[in-house]
Amino acid sequence: MIKIYHYKQCSKSCAALDFLKQHALDLHVQEYLDEVPSKVELIEILLKLELKPLALIRKNEALFLEKFQHLHLTDEQWINVMLQNPILIERPIIIKDGKAVIGRPLERVIELFT
Repeated sequence: MIKIYHYKQCSKSCAALDFLKQHALDLHVQEYLDEVPSKVELIEILLKLELKPLALIRKNEALFLEKFQHLHLTDEQWINVMLQNPILIERPIIIKDGKAVIGRPLERVIELFT
């Protein structure tokens, strides 16, 4: 199964979803603003991406710039910030065969299939 953490108002996320619909037989779409990942799920995503929590945050997002850009938080605290404010999570995230990528640019998604 392939899973995409999707945001329907993001053009990059929609492009990744279109690609996956054409190439994936078993696809699960999770609109992560409506269905926020659990803390365990977010930690698993970070492990698969091999990223620290701060690296998964959208630093150009208005909410980040207004409330969080000057903060120095622990990894645990950044995870909690993302769970409370999922709009800050980079998108789209695609998981296939235990591997994960942030689907920007689309070539990263394509690489999962090669």
